[in-house]
Amino acid sequence: MPRQVKVALIGCGNISEAYFAGCPRYDILQLTACADLDPARAQAKAEKHGVRACSVDELLADPEIEIIINLTIPQAHAPLNERILRAGKHAYTEKPFALDGRESRRVLALARRRKLLVGSAPDTFLGGGIQTARQLLDDGVIGRPLAATAHMLCRGHESWHPAPEFYYQRGGGPMFDMGPYYITALVNLLGPVRRVSGSTKASFSHRLITSQPLAGKKVKVGVPTHYSGTLDFADGTVATVIMSFDTWPVPDQPCIVIYGSEGTMLVPDPNSFSGPVRVRRGADKNYHEMPLTHSDQRRRGTGVADMAYSLLRRRRRHRCSGELAHHVIEVMAAFEKSSTSGRHVRLTSAPARPVALPPHLPLNLLDA
Repeated sequence: MPRQVKVALIGCGNISEAYFAGCPRYDILQLTACADLDPARAQAKAEKHGVRACSVDELLADPEIEIIINLTIPQAHAPLNERILRAGKHAYTEKPFALDGRESRRVLALARRRKLLVGSAPDTFLGGGIQTARQLLDDGVIGRPLAATAHMLCRGHESWHPAPEFYYQRGGGPMFDMGPYYITALVNLLGPVRRVSGSTKASFSHRLITSQPLAGKKVKVGVPTHYSGTLDFADGTVATVIMSFDTWPVPDQPCIVIYGSEGTMLVPDPNSFSGPVRVRRGADKNYHEMPLTHSDQRRRGTGVADMAYSLLRRRRRHRCSGELAHHVIEVMAAFEKSSTSGRHVRLTSAPARPVALPPHLPLNLLDA
């Protein structure tokens, strides 16, 4: 077994539970501490999960901690990542990686200067569903990819999230909240995006929170809440993308569909680690559920573990890399740029597709 890499997290909000549960699944990780701007919240999480609570400054100064997981609000992601890197630690952040390409480029440049690793969620594309879809694509099961569609339709998060205001501020909205799952999955499946055309709008000026404890509070909408556009991939595939907080979902609408020269693939929800993956080929009008080639039991923290493998094996690229996250940021930001300018937006980044996971790995491992 490789040595354990000590990790800690900053930000003990809603998403932290997923990391407290997911990181211990991997032998390579030892989650040791947590911090939050609210010391009481950090203490409560520490007691629940058997780790040490400390201040942000104490955590950054701890010489034993090698990777810090940044689970703060989107506006704080890039600034805190820079603090983490300046403290000599590797940074893994929740999505979105940054608010725009300028921020993400600055973080990447600092990481290169410091010779440190930086990465970002989502890591759901490392789950059984998306990895099986990747395996089938790479094996040519539906032939050459020609086109794709991606849909995320909902009415917003104010009906269930305990603190939904940030979803309607810069760094929120359906694209920067849910888009990372979809765009990352598409890049994993199809490779980098070459150009984007998009239209964006906000259908409602305010949102009424109906979840507790803020039920009845009105939130001013400061970002687009409906995105529609087209992605032209470097391999020639053309994808139609709709992301919306303004619409009611359509029952049984596939999240992602890949249309190939020999068939069509229904790709599972990229905001999950599971399947199913369904395929139809040629004249067969029926879709058939395909056996999963990878485990659907992986959870958040998988990307952190993958970074830890790369930390110990320097020649190995980590899959949830800062370069991939920057490309996703550039793609997402291009929708609004295109809508405002009335032009296609050509992207400046072109990362390689992440290396596929080997099939049939044990749950506690990410390398064969």
